[in-house]
Amino acid sequence: MMARTRGPVTVVAITCGIVVAGCSGTASSSPAAHQEQRIVFASDRDGDPEIYTMDADGGRVRRLTTDPSFDHLPRWSPDGTHIAFTSDRDGDADIYVMDADGSHVTRVTNNDTLDDMSDWSPDGSHIVYDAIGPTGDLQVFVIDPDGAGSPVQLTDQGPNGHAAWSPDGTRIAFHSGRDGDREVYLMQTDGRRQTRLTVQPGDDLLPAWSPDGSQLAFVSERAGNRDIFVMNADGSDVRRLTDDPAEEHGPIWSPDGSAIMFTRGRPAVSEVYVMTADGSDQRNITSNDVGDWSGDWSALGTTP
Repeated sequence: MMARTRGPVTVVAITCGIVVAGCSGTASSSPAAHQEQRIVFASDRDGDPEIYTMDADGGRVRRLTTDPSFDHLPRWSPDGTHIAFTSDRDGDADIYVMDADGSHVTRVTNNDTLDDMSDWSPDGSHIVYDAIGPTGDLQVFVIDPDGAGSPVQLTDQGPNGHAAWSPDGTRIAFHSGRDGDREVYLMQTDGRRQTRLTVQPGDDLLPAWSPDGSQLAFVSERAGNRDIFVMNADGSDVRRLTDDPAEEHGPIWSPDGSAIMFTRGRPAVSEVYVMTADGSDQRNITSNDVGDWSGDWSALGTTP
């Protein structure tokens, strides 16, 4: 399908300006990058959902937002200097961007319906997010991170959501319920060539790219419960990583691709876990009797 603005149809090609290995959105496996890793996540440990950061082992937790609203779905900018997130602080759920230390919060979207943060383009020039489209279904949109210009709608068969931009900037993964159950799809960054990757009873959703772009982690109900699976970027070689009675959500790869972060539990009581990329060594890194939800993992986070 053709990308369009929220209103009159306008042909727009959205591309990432950096599509080569080594761009700011590409993970580094150097020791220095590993030492600087920071996780941004959401938690209601202080009464209402707010945005926090912590080290990859769960240490040095720092609260970034202090607003009596629902702040969640945080995502690092590729250079680690900003965090985009969803908040209903001004009434409806909209996208906001703040500095990595929680300062200078600016509003990106301003709609009277739901806007949920999904991902940044690898060069940081665009944000992809979920919003209610003209037909009333959830759709995938793209906007500049400063809110300039009109949002561009990339999908129209729905509902669609939770888009993830590929590390090389050429594709977007997302889930769609257009064929009944939610399944994982790929499309070009202008919305063209939408291709279904998964074909299973039960939902397959919440795709997340590996740093090298060769694999996608995702959540699936194909085994009866919501567990984390991984597959090649063409949909082949599907492997189950978790097998726990609790539900799991929100897989995110570490910057070097060696580990995957995810949420385990129910919304009221959930924890952030980290496991190796093959599913072994699953560790709880938050350990609170509250709601902690995985967000994003950056090798360039500079929050002290």
